[in-house]
Amino acid sequence: RLVRCESPSSDLAALAHSAGRVQEVARPLIGAEPDVVDVDGRTHLLWRLGPEPARVLLLGHHDTVWPLGSLESHPFVVDGDTLRGPGCFDMKAGLVMALHALSVVGDIRALTLLVTGDEELGSPSSRPLIETAAQGCEAVLVMEPSGVGGALKRQRKGVSRYEVRVQGRAAHAGLEPETGVNAAVELAHQILAVGSISDAAQGTTVTPTVAAAGDSVNTVPAQATLAVDSRAWTEVEQNRVHEAMFALAPWLDGARVAVTGGPNRPPMEAHSSASLFAHARQHARALGLEEPSAIAVGGASDGNFTAGMGVPTLDGLGAVGGGAHADDEHVLVDELANRTAVLASLIADLTGSQLDLGRHR
Repeated sequence: RLVRCESPSSDLAALAHSAGRVQEVARPLIGAEPDVVDVDGRTHLLWRLGPEPARVLLLGHHDTVWPLGSLESHPFVVDGDTLRGPGCFDMKAGLVMALHALSVVGDIRALTLLVTGDEELGSPSSRPLIETAAQGCEAVLVMEPSGVGGALKRQRKGVSRYEVRVQGRAAHAGLEPETGVNAAVELAHQILAVGSISDAAQGTTVTPTVAAAGDSVNTVPAQATLAVDSRAWTEVEQNRVHEAMFALAPWLDGARVAVTGGPNRPPMEAHSSASLFAHARQHARALGLEEPSAIAVGGASDGNFTAGMGVPTLDGLGAVGGGAHADDEHVLVDELANRTAVLASLIADLTGSQLDLGRHR
């Protein structure tokens, strides 16, 4: 029902419809209605479960990268142990797991469930909601899909985004190019300078991505722009990159270079998840299940925000499968129930609630 309700991040009407579908699926499972939060036309859902201030934040999103009409070429199907469909792995199945886990945890006294609608865009409208919901919590559990083989995501790189703007001086490319200041040539120097900020030993990447210069083929370009994506494991490295980006200087006489941007998400460092990861393994062991492994990934999630606040955060608790954002996106059906049982057990422990795995069929 969730996968067949397409919800591209860029379509506000589709997101509103998707939020309604999430509420429909959630209603019989958790027996509570959410606050529907509209921020800049984007629909987010917030459930406050229990009479006490939340000690645990369960975090997910209902938007996907798939455009409307994707079901025509990527229909929802279940073939044996494999479930397919746009957004099934990232992260409609994770939402289903969260709802079913809550359905077997009784007498929840202090938990917030937040389902946002713009995570795939970098959470521009939901970040304040996420950080407010996480304030005062003892744990954040993120329902993003697992790593390879069901690994939990203990560490994520922080993300920074920049734009480098070059101002040169136009001139006729045939008559007097020497009187101009070529912004494209200056940009080429800046691309090399940006790439040199990377540090492979530290795992820090600073990657020039989208570049553009000029507006006619017979004119020395007067302007050029460059987008830069940077990823770092630690706040120290993220800060170093930030300083280096703003220290960029022009190479050509007469050129000007301006840099804008900065950190988008702080790193989720390993210490943020250490205790929760140990708890998750203990609960798997107590249920007679295989203990999950850990993985560090370069991609970011909303868990980066909460870890950056100093709140213990464990990510990758969602579905096992693969192919996120790709044609092969899929979920392994046989992994869903056991993984959800571990999640439910962890929630019950963290909230001081009762767990009854027999309550739900």
